[in-house]
Amino acid sequence: MLQLQPAQQLPNWLQDPIAELVTFLPRLVGALIILFIGWIIGRFAARVVQRLADGIELDRMVLETPLGRMLGGTEQAVSRAFGSLAKWFVYALAILAAANALAITLLSEWISIAVAYLPAFIAGLLVIVLGFIVADFIGDIIERMQLATESAYTSWFANGARMFLYFTAIVIGLDTMGIDVAILYVFARALAWGLAAAVAIGVGVAFGWGGKDYVSENIDRWMGRTADMAPDEGSSSGQSGTGSQSSTQARDADRDSGTEPGPSTDDD
Repeated sequence: MLQLQPAQQLPNWLQDPIAELVTFLPRLVGALIILFIGWIIGRFAARVVQRLADGIELDRMVLETPLGRMLGGTEQAVSRAFGSLAKWFVYALAILAAANALAITLLSEWISIAVAYLPAFIAGLLVIVLGFIVADFIGDIIERMQLATESAYTSWFANGARMFLYFTAIVIGLDTMGIDVAILYVFARALAWGLAAAVAIGVGVAFGWGGKDYVSENIDRWMGRTADMAPDEGSSSGQSGTGSQSSTQARDADRDSGTEPGPSTDDD
């Protein structure tokens, strides 16, 4: 009958792998349990976040913005996106815990870096979403002013305000994510100077073009008014000259008649 040899009688080249396998099996089981629990919690967190987003009608607020169209432009697209983010964040935490349980140093370092970056990424995405919502809200307010102002340029101004606020939200969101946005600041500065120059040139051309029509329509009236004022000034100057001449003649007549003061013949 074949008898089994004790572990001490195993070859030396086989004892170490078996010992490592026996030591690794509990860690593997623990990592699998952690992953399973993380999978359950992640799915639960996704449902909770999606219901919260539906409760505040986040989809309706973001649907008309460019972000909503990028996410599919359908109902519950934004809430599903945030639910997926919450789910994968929990998954990443579970994978990190499983890697630590397996005592794999390199894998733990990689996953810890990814997990440490996820909060900043989610915060930056929230900034972008909220910025797009605020930009669209302000744009709608400006468009409603068109009914009161009855100006055709209100919609242009509303779209310009939306684009500016969209760009600002993207820059702040990327900066929150830890992405270097120095090149965007340079681009924004150049764009601002370009827009300022374009507005100045447009205003100048508008005033010049509109002033040309206004001057051509009113120059005849202005010239007629100037011609009417010229004879009045001549007649007034003539009247003043005549008056002074008559007063001078009166004084000369008085001198001739002997009315000047001085000694008279009666005194002699």
